[in-house]
Amino acid sequence: MVTLRVRRLPHVHAWLVAFAVTLCTVLGPGASAPAAAAPGDAGEGEGSIAQLRAKLDTASREYLDAKAALEHSQQRQAELTGSLTAVEAQLAELSTVVSDIAVAAYRSGGLTTISTLIDSGSPNGFLDRVMALSGATVHNDRLLRDLTAMRQQLSAGRTAVDQEVASQQQHLTAMATAKQTAERELKAAGQGQQTAGPGGASSASATPSPRRANGSWPRERCSVNDPTTSGCITPRTLHALRQAQAAGFTRTASCYRSGGSGEHPKGRACDFASAQGSFGGVATGQDRVYGNNLAAFYVRNAKGLAVLYVIWFKQVWLPSSGWRSYSGGHGDPSSDHTNHVHVSIA
Repeated sequence: MVTLRVRRLPHVHAWLVAFAVTLCTVLGPGASAPAAAAPGDAGEGEGSIAQLRAKLDTASREYLDAKAALEHSQQRQAELTGSLTAVEAQLAELSTVVSDIAVAAYRSGGLTTISTLIDSGSPNGFLDRVMALSGATVHNDRLLRDLTAMRQQLSAGRTAVDQEVASQQQHLTAMATAKQTAERELKAAGQGQQTAGPGGASSASATPSPRRANGSWPRERCSVNDPTTSGCITPRTLHALRQAQAAGFTRTASCYRSGGSGEHPKGRACDFASAQGSFGGVATGQDRVYGNNLAAFYVRNAKGLAVLYVIWFKQVWLPSSGWRSYSGGHGDPSSDHTNHVHVSIA
């Protein structure tokens, strides 16, 4: 038996490669794999934007957290502003009441015990005057205590609002910095010009994922079973997947994928086939409409589902910059993302 060693016969190796490429071209994408097979790392072309994924992941997380913190500050500021308005109204009312009491006491010569008792014309009148004097004193004291408490509350409210405003400005600066970072990384990774997006429409509203008290996203690991593969995904990714399915996007999906770069090995990304039962070739007709609508669903609900980015039909969407042309592919449906929608979750 003669054993051929490729390293000694480079022309044979080149011929085998050429034959394999020709065979794949003739058979078409996915011909040697199951119909519902997910795009692989190499075929998907995600390795070509490794720099984008490595740096944009951090930039996008910072942007989402900064935006959430800013919105939280704005909500707190609105609440405190409302409280301040209410306190100021109470303060004005109490000030008016106490002022009226003081004026009445001054005009009557003061609500002293002696004057009140002398002016009583009978035992019953005496008792009435004693009760009136006691009630006025108690009422006056209570009003003064309430007035003092209102002043303290007002002062604390002003301090809290000042702190919230300062925090809001910090988050605003962080958000702007994160946006600029994301823009720079897009350009560094060769991503193109701003686009109008792939079109599509979705009026479905997803149930938001749980957040921390300050509005940011809690860190999650690949800890729950992925229903689309035998691997694992994060709870937030599972939630995003379930929300899309609940909205009617029930065609083939594949989330976890071992090895390679990006979010798939971390359980933080899913690929959604545009065709029924297969990732197939370039989407056309209703399959493309399906992909357009699915991409629109995730863009519409990006804030609530913690979407880092969406890739579909040679375009990528990020919260920081919207839709841009995507040049990470190699001309095939998988790497160009013309046969599936890719969604990454923070």
